[in-house]
Amino acid sequence: QVQLVESGGGLVQAGGSLRLSCARSGHTFSTYTMGWFRQAPGKERELVAAFSSGGTTYYADSVKGRFTISRDNAKIMVHLQMNSLKPEDTAVYYCAARTSGSYSIEPRWYTYWGQGTQVTVSS
Repeated sequence: QVQLVESGGGLVQAGGSLRLSCARSGHTFSTYTMGWFRQAPGKERELVAAFSSGGTTYYADSVKGRFTISRDNAKIMVHLQMNSLKPEDTAVYYCAARTSGSYSIEPRWYTYWGQGTQVTVSS
C-alpha cells in the first residue's frame, strides 16, 4: 500500500504562486509514475503534470511554462510549483501514483490517490 497526503493549497490572486506538496509513505516500487491531477466543478479530472521512473515528464499544454513538478532526493516528497496562476487554474488538486514506468493521462490507471487540496485563484 501507498499513502499520499497533499498540502499547500489555498487562495491566491491571479499572477501569484503556490507550491503543492505530496508526502508519500508505504511500499516503494522500482517502477512508478507520480502525477498531479486537478478537477474543477463540473469538469473531468485532468492530468496536470507527471514524471515516471522511466524518465518521462509530462505537462498539460495549459500549464507548460508555468508549473513545474519535482521530487526530493529521498523520493518521499513530490512538489508542484505553480507560477503565474490564472483563475482557470482553480480546482481541487490531487496527487496520484501508479506502478508503471510510463505515465497515463487517464485517472483510472492510477491506483493511489491523495485526499486532494483546494486551489482557488481570484481575478
